[in-house]
Amino acid sequence: MSGGAPVAGPDGLLRCPWALATEDYVAYHDGEWGRPVHGDDALYERLCLEAFQSGLSWLTILRRREGFRTAFAGFEIAAVAEFGPSDTERLLADPGIIRNRLKIEATLANARELATWAPGDLDTLIWSHAPEPGPAPRTIADVPAITPESTALSKALKKSGIRFVGPTTAYALMQACGLVDDHLSKCTSRGAGSDPAPHSSPAGV
Repeated sequence: MSGGAPVAGPDGLLRCPWALATEDYVAYHDGEWGRPVHGDDALYERLCLEAFQSGLSWLTILRRREGFRTAFAGFEIAAVAEFGPSDTERLLADPGIIRNRLKIEATLANARELATWAPGDLDTLIWSHAPEPGPAPRTIADVPAITPESTALSKALKKSGIRFVGPTTAYALMQACGLVDDHLSKCTSRGAGSDPAPHSSPAGV
């Protein structure tokens, strides 16, 4: 194809090559991926979706996103924390999501844990692991799957009681939520989601 370099779409704009696989990806790439995400509920949603994506393609999750939101009460932490055994069975029978018991149970357990945190704690924990900006990747081969920061974030989340978030999932979260900008150097979306807030205080493929 392009050796992993940016590719021009039908509109002539250069994009990361994965973005041109489907129209769903184009919209996600242009409007969400790499743009800063803040807020505990919003980050909880991304954390959950990245966990469900493990072992699957992101497109599978993207096309079920509204189904996930309906099934999990819009990913409002307080609401999901109240889910009980009957909700688990309901979710296991819901064709609008990925019906994986371990992932569903982790999603509910994580909500119960996060419901005990002070407002803003999840946002602060995740964003405290945002690295200093580095050189822009030129090709897909320059984009890592795991970094020291994602490993540290994974460990911090697990230590805090959050399940199903390994270093690879943590890095996908960092990419999706704008902690890192992995749009390729000549991609039209490179830098479009620059976060004006200090990193000390966020969506993956």
